[in-house]
Amino acid sequence: MGSELDPGTLPLSLSSNNPVALRQNTTHPEAKWLVQKYGGTSVGKFAVNIARDIVSTYLDQHKVAVVCSARSGSVKALGTTNLLLKAASEARRSKSFTGSGTVTPNGTCGRSTETSPTTPRIRSSPSSRPSSPPVIFPLSPLTSPQAQPGFNVTVDLIRSEHITAAKASIRNPEILLNLEAEIDQDCDWLRSFLFAAQVIDEISPRSRDSIIGFGERLGCKLVTAVLRDQGIDAEFVSLEDIIPASEDSDSTPEGFLDQSFYDNVANAVGERIKRCAPRIPVVTGFFGPVPGSLLRQVGRGYTDLLSALLAVGLEASELQIWKEVDGIFTADPRKVPTARLIPIISPDEAAELTYYGSEVVHPFTMEQVIRRKIPIRIKNVENPLGGGTVIHPEPDLEAPHDNGPFEAPVVSLQDLSLANEEVRKSKRLPTAVTIKEGIVVLNVNSNRKSVSHGFLARIFGTLDRFGVVVDLISTSEVHVSMATEDTLSKKTMERLMAELRKCGTVTVHREMAILSLVGKQMRNMVGISGRMFTSLGQGHVNIEMISQGASEINISCVIEGRDAVKALNLIHQSCLQIKPEGPRGRVGPWLF
Repeated sequence: MGSELDPGTLPLSLSSNNPVALRQNTTHPEAKWLVQKYGGTSVGKFAVNIARDIVSTYLDQHKVAVVCSARSGSVKALGTTNLLLKAASEARRSKSFTGSGTVTPNGTCGRSTETSPTTPRIRSSPSSRPSSPPVIFPLSPLTSPQAQPGFNVTVDLIRSEHITAAKASIRNPEILLNLEAEIDQDCDWLRSFLFAAQVIDEISPRSRDSIIGFGERLGCKLVTAVLRDQGIDAEFVSLEDIIPASEDSDSTPEGFLDQSFYDNVANAVGERIKRCAPRIPVVTGFFGPVPGSLLRQVGRGYTDLLSALLAVGLEASELQIWKEVDGIFTADPRKVPTARLIPIISPDEAAELTYYGSEVVHPFTMEQVIRRKIPIRIKNVENPLGGGTVIHPEPDLEAPHDNGPFEAPVVSLQDLSLANEEVRKSKRLPTAVTIKEGIVVLNVNSNRKSVSHGFLARIFGTLDRFGVVVDLISTSEVHVSMATEDTLSKKTMERLMAELRKCGTVTVHREMAILSLVGKQMRNMVGISGRMFTSLGQGHVNIEMISQGASEINISCVIEGRDAVKALNLIHQSCLQIKPEGPRGRVGPWLF
């Protein structure tokens, strides 16, 4: 798949005779790597801020590696990944072909994309793919030359969004010209790839991965060009060749990959990125033909996973995940005005918050770095001087580690001061409260006096066939209540209900929400459950079901969706409040 995805070998770098000295990573032998991951919105809106205000400030004492997601669009519908999925769907639906019929492997489609010999080029990893002769796709005699397949319009939108972003972010006309040429060439490759898929009327899982991974290529090339425009010697690195393709990769079952596979990927990407020094690598989150398909095995969060694996491979001092929020709060500050920023949080607490409504970091991604004792820091691209929130393998430490001036501070003195003050005041308090809306509750009540041991097995077997994931469950001998996300279509839900009725009477409650109180200290809190439920009762919030996790750091209940905001404020005030106002970060949406 790597050779398929390589649309060309234009190097993204200034020519060697350029008199301007570009800033590079420090070469000090004690300097540690620092991995920075930027999401699609940050790449779309704050590319200049990333280069000017963030990356440049770390170069004197650290070796920085940058990982980028596909760029988000000016509106959600114009996000690169959404448009790529749309183009793939259009390639399958469309039956009309277009063009002259000649498509070159590098995607030029008969159109010249040559640049001037004096044009600055963006340095990229050299391609190992040899040049190939053009591939001829015959046109149907019934097809009008003017006919346009639907995906052409979508690819034009992708091109337009990136060209507009490039013009808004880059001042150097030569860097801009070179980037525009690369965007054109990459989009031509995408057209040829979709055209080929249309001809054979098939998009395999591996091909779909290639199409989705195209977004990271464009996003990383844009950030590379912006960094160079800001005087930073950046190198674009595409990782689609990092994993050798196997013949049966598409047929590998989901969940087949074990930890050793990800350890090998971490070592491979680490060694590849070390070769970039002293330049700043800008790395695609897409990392090649994963057996069984990257989207199937990992999902759309593969960029976060790659950044974690890269941090492991580089033995980084810290993984930074840059978002548009200051970090993790005790509650959603858009809904709870008194919510406070949490300076340090344990991995277990962060995982519970992710499961129940807040998009912190996926637990599997978190596990890759935490097991190697690498902390994760969540920071705000609009407030780079803020301390953010640190997900630390040892959240109870009380003194900073002095590892020298070239070690990225795992936890700063300010972090520890705030954290110790918070712990001192809140050692008997939970950490955060979160809400997950859009929940449906399924109640199954057996109509038999004596229930066989297969009652639960039949219920969960049915849920498994329909792909339903249960968030909360409460059971008795003859009754089961399950809370799950309300994502099934009306027809599928009717079929599921019909199957469950074979086990007993079924009732459904829609427009519900899961309210979760999370905290490591809750294991030793006597009466915290009573305080939580008493507060809800006094606020006239009805509770549909109650569940406590086996980890004993989470108490959850299901309430009606219309009471979500009221319940959040009630629980935050009664169970989390230290004083009316506490240390808070920059106002912004909570991670959810």
